[in-house]
Amino acid sequence: MQYAKSIDRLRKIMDELREQCPWDKKQTILTLRQQTIEETYELADAIADQDWDGIKEELGDLLLHIVFYSKLGAEKELFTFDDVIEGVCNKLVSRHPHIYSSVKVKDEEEVKQNWEQIKLKEGKKSILGGVPQSLPAIVKALRLQDKTKKVGFEWDDIEQVKEKVEEELNELYEAVDSNDPSKIEDEFGDVLFALVNYARYVKIDPELALERTNKKFISRFQHIEKMAAEQNKALLDMTLEEMDALWNKAKELE
Repeated sequence: MQYAKSIDRLRKIMDELREQCPWDKKQTILTLRQQTIEETYELADAIADQDWDGIKEELGDLLLHIVFYSKLGAEKELFTFDDVIEGVCNKLVSRHPHIYSSVKVKDEEEVKQNWEQIKLKEGKKSILGGVPQSLPAIVKALRLQDKTKKVGFEWDDIEQVKEKVEEELNELYEAVDSNDPSKIEDEFGDVLFALVNYARYVKIDPELALERTNKKFISRFQHIEKMAAEQNKALLDMTLEEMDALWNKAKELE
């Protein structure tokens, strides 16, 4: 198969859809926004499952959205798809002076530090300015911590991080005892933030770790439903002890 002109084909199809399809003709950047978010999550799911066929498909869907937004930008004479590509090429060259200039770096941490300093020189007012407001909270916490680390705002060792987790847990328990909903919520958020930090120190992705647990819970609970059905029992009619016994059987099946 000859793929050399695939991107031109996609752009031509986008032009045709925009001119001829009633649905495509009505779309705006705002109507596409939620669909783009959903496509991004579908890609994230495929990545988490290491589903390479799914990754290929979802990357295609995201590429379509990029071409679509570029088409809308071109219609308003604001930018084109070529402008998008040229912009990211220029950004990559500018932010990798250790590759495209004479700057020397010793490791990936220096690369990240240089990246943030370059962004500040480009006009960013805060090192945290590039963290999207709409990110899921756990992902956002990880990005905030990762960014502030690059300027030295970091614990000296993992023991300090562990102590912080324990400190925040104790403060949460005290808040629960106070029966103040606002304080409980505040302290619970601090616990989650501290745990995200701990995850970062032990080099795991907290979002991925939680998603693995979600999938494990779904799998086990669906086994409970299946085994209960095989016994002609409804979950609502079962005791917690009976369901717990099925839960343990589901764990054994793993």
